Amino acid sequence: MRHRVAGRLFGRPANQRKALLRGLVASLFEHERIETTIARAKEVRRIAERIITLGIKGDLHAKRLALSYVPNRAAVSKLFNEIAPRLSGRNGGYLRIVQTRNRVKDSSPLAVLEFVDYEDVRKPKETKSKKEESKNSKDQEEKK
Repeated sequence: MRHRVAGRLFGRPANQRKALLRGLVASLFEHERIETTIARAKEVRRIAERIITLGIKGDLHAKRLALSYVPNRAAVSKLFNEIAPRLSGRNGGYLRIVQTRNRVKDSSPLAVLEFVDYEDVRKPKETKSKKEESKNSKDQEEKK
């Protein structure tokens, strides 16, 4: 019986499971949006929200605790410098899981795991690039 035993095992030994979840969390912090299976997304959300809370605390001890779980310095520095200040007003619920489709090969349900403010962060970057493209095209037309 598995009464009160939390977490999914994914049919893997402990070291492989830990490596899988570490990699997914690091990818989430790096890209701010990942697509994976629903079960993996739910497990990654549990871990990532705890680490984001450490990022909001922002002290040296929190940084060391975050690095102990995600030993990717670039991902952790992005968490502490960019992501955590954006989410500092929230008391939790930093991530959302959106079910997308079933994978063709094995029909496993896939989901997108992203930050709650992902759309707000993504839109300004796209508008800047569109403005720069229009400026570049106008400059090229003037040169002709």
